[in-house]
Amino acid sequence: MLGKALKALEVPRNEYIVSTKCGRYKEGFDFSAERVTRSIDESLERLQLDYVDILQCHDIEFGSLDQIVTETIPALVKLKEAGKVKFIGITGLPLGIFSYILDRVPPGTVDVILSYCHYSINDNTLEDLLPYLKSKGVGIISASPLAMGLLTESGPPEWHPAPPELKLPVFLLGCMQAAASYCKEKGENISKLAMQYSLSNKEISTILVGMNSVKQVDENIAAAQELATVGKDEKTLTELESILKPVKNQTWPSGIQQS
Repeated sequence: MLGKALKALEVPRNEYIVSTKCGRYKEGFDFSAERVTRSIDESLERLQLDYVDILQCHDIEFGSLDQIVTETIPALVKLKEAGKVKFIGITGLPLGIFSYILDRVPPGTVDVILSYCHYSINDNTLEDLLPYLKSKGVGIISASPLAMGLLTESGPPEWHPAPPELKLPVFLLGCMQAAASYCKEKGENISKLAMQYSLSNKEISTILVGMNSVKQVDENIAAAQELATVGKDEKTLTELESILKPVKNQTWPSGIQQS
C-alpha cells in the first residue's frame, strides 16, 4: 500500500524518508545474513523503490546478540555498500542491548537506534543513555511516547505487554487514572502533554508515535505546533510527574527483558 501511494504521489525520491525493518517475520525471528539480505529485496519490491533510507534490525533481544554483531550487521553493511540501504539501525526494548552492540562493532557502523517506552512522563530511563549514544555518533528514535496506550484517557489495550499488576489496578486505576483525571480538570489531554514532554528533549532526533486515524494525526500535529510556538505546560507536567512518581520507570518488570 505504501509503495502504491508513493508511486501515485510522484514526489521526488529525495524529499521523503522510508524506513523498514528486518529480522522479525510471520514465521518468527531470523537474523541470519541470508534472511535479512532476502528481506530487503522483498521490501524494495513491495515498496517499488531502489533503496530505503534506514534499515533497522528489529527487536534484537529476541535473538543472539553475538550473531547480530558477527553476522547480521556485517550483512547490513554489505547492503549499504550495494546502495540498497543508506543507514543501519537496531531496535529493541532493553536499553542494555544498545551498548552491547555498539561496543562490539566498528565506530560508525550503526547509524541509529530505536528505543521504545523509555522516554515518556512515566519512564525516562533512556535519558541516562543519551550521552553514551551521542559519544558514539548514533541517531536516536524514541518510540511510543504514550507508553503503548498507558498515557491515554482510555488506558492500555488488552495486548499491552506490561504485567497485569502494573496495568490493573495499581497502575491504571491508581496513578494513571489520577493523572488522566488531573489533566481533564485542567482542560488538558494527557496524551497531548505526554507527546509534548517527549518532543521537548532536543537530544532525541525523532519521536515516533502510532496513529490510526486522521483525527489522531491532526491532534499530534497540533501538539507539536503548540510546543513550538507556545511551549509546554510546565506546571501541569510537574504535577503529572508528581502523581506518577510512585510508579516511575515501572512500565516493565525491573531487570527483566522480553523473551
